[in-house]
Amino acid sequence: MSKVYIIAEAGVNHNGDINLAKKLIDVAVDAKVDAVKFQAFRTEHLILSNIKKAPYQIKNTGKDQSQSEMLKKLELTKNHYLELKNYCDKKNIDFLITPFDEVSLLELEQLNLKTYKIASTDTTNIPFLRKVASTGKNIILSTGMCYMDEVQKAVESILKINKNLTLMHCTANYPCKDNEVNLNVLNTYKKFNCKLGYSDHTIGFGASLYAIPMGATVIEKHFTIDKNSSGPDHIASLDKDELFSFVQQIRKIETYLGSSKKAPTPSELKTKKSLQKCLVAKQTILKGEPLSENNMVAKRTGGNGISPIKFDEINGIKAIRDFKKNEIIEI
Repeated sequence: MSKVYIIAEAGVNHNGDINLAKKLIDVAVDAKVDAVKFQAFRTEHLILSNIKKAPYQIKNTGKDQSQSEMLKKLELTKNHYLELKNYCDKKNIDFLITPFDEVSLLELEQLNLKTYKIASTDTTNIPFLRKVASTGKNIILSTGMCYMDEVQKAVESILKINKNLTLMHCTANYPCKDNEVNLNVLNTYKKFNCKLGYSDHTIGFGASLYAIPMGATVIEKHFTIDKNSSGPDHIASLDKDELFSFVQQIRKIETYLGSSKKAPTPSELKTKKSLQKCLVAKQTILKGEPLSENNMVAKRTGGNGISPIKFDEINGIKAIRDFKKNEIIEI
């Protein structure tokens, strides 16, 4: 199988601190992920000032401030984006970022990025999806909170403009309950004939490892330096050691999945000779006597002779000479 593209989602786990954001990049580099992702938003363009937090945000951070007040503290500047991108380039890791509004998208366009990740919050935002698609960049689209008809319209709107789409199954809760993962949605998404991925908000390694055999070639997982830090996403994130082990497990799964071609492996070729059977005489067979199930049987011969897979081809052929019991059949 092709290598799974692992995105370490830093998100807003930098808590608005550029130095902490760089430390998160260092952790991602050490864990040997493929990309580290952040979020770009201008709060006043993203949300009305009096909107309450989402239920999971209240559970994770309390209800003493509005969603707008919480997000404002987590903003990064355009210069921060550039600084982080340059830092990623220096560390030889892909820099990814999610634009949450048109102003942020315009700012990011000045960074000459290759890929944009679109969050589930904008799956139904068709005008915005069209603007992102029109940039010509690769698009990774999460689909949490959506009905199938909404996903269908989002995908169609993007593909009319831009064919470089990876569609991510996602359950938009932090953390996500096991019984709300619904990995079978990946099978439903195969009808779109595009790359598939999974954005995982389950606790620990969670569902990601199971999504890969189902066709996910991109995996996104939140990570943090401190799970007890203030912020909406830390509790559903992996810590440094977990992220390292997470990557190792995914690479092991890739090894286990291997090739889709069914053939003996190099080590099996030797075993095949020792264990698979060939045809021998069940009893004395006289020259000219028809070979049949009555006078032939399959036994292990060390790989010498005719495989019983060819039994129907030689059934009824006359023996070319006399064969003693247990002598390997020749034709």
